Order: sequence, then structure tokens, then C-alpha cells
Amino acid sequence: MLFVSCSNQQVEAPESLPEYHYVQGKTAALRNGRAIPPPNVPPQVKRAIYAANSIVGKPYRMGGGHKRHYDSSYDCSGTVSFVLREAGLMTSIRHSKLFLNYGSRGPGKWISIYAKNGHVFMVICGVRFDTSGRGRKGPAWRTEPRNTKNFVVRHPTML
Repeated sequence: MLFVSCSNQQVEAPESLPEYHYVQGKTAALRNGRAIPPPNVPPQVKRAIYAANSIVGKPYRMGGGHKRHYDSSYDCSGTVSFVLREAGLMTSIRHSKLFLNYGSRGPGKWISIYAKNGHVFMVICGVRFDTSGRGRKGPAWRTEPRNTKNFVVRHPTML
């Protein structure tokens, strides 16, 4: 199903994301809660992974990451904004709804953004980086499946 917003078409995400499945050369490996990028990914993707790793374990706080780039806590859009800004793929902080028109439509080869009004998360090299999931809230690499109904999927152009 396609959604139309402004002049950009948006692609609805599949019903759910599967559980983490490692594929050599394409998927980031996970070790002690941190992601290790595959060796031949573009530099922006490596920077995105390193940025995400730098905020793993920070607590969740509504509005976290919006007033300060380097914050003590992050919400969902603050998390995704931080990672994309550190990777050089975005210049400003966005709220979740503004990610509905980020980049290009559909999933990316390396980075995909899943957005709806009220929540946003990302998948980098096959691993979900999200502030919500089983257990505590806050930025973390998540391996369990995720319901993506009502999300649209976007990606940084060229990635």
C-alpha cells in the first residue's frame, strides 16, 4: 500500500520486521550490546553504527536529544536524529512525524528509517536500533521481531 504525503510517495513498511539473522558481509555483528559493521560498508554507515553504539544504554526521556545533540538521555526521534547527524546524513533534529518524508522512499541497502506519527526507529546493516522493545526503554540494538504496521519506510538517499 502506498501513502502520499506532500509531493513525495511513501512506502508502507511490511507488517513486521523479522528476528535478527546474521548474514556475513551484509549484517552487523552484535557483541556486548554493540554493533560491529561489516567490513565493506560505506563510511557513513560505519559512522552511523559508531554513533549508535555511543548512546547505547542511555535512558529514555521524552524530548531527550532535542535541546542538546550530546544529551544524557534520548527519545526515539532524538536517537535517530543523533545517529544520522553524526553520520553526516542529516543536519538538524527532527520529530518522529518529520521522518515521514526523510530521504528517499522504501528500504535502503544499508540504512532504513521506519516512521509514523509518534515513533521512529532505524535498521542499520540488518539490525534494529530502537528506543522501545523488550525490557527497558532507551537506545539499544534490538534483535527481537517488531510490528511495523502503520509505519512507512524511508532511507538516506544513496544508502
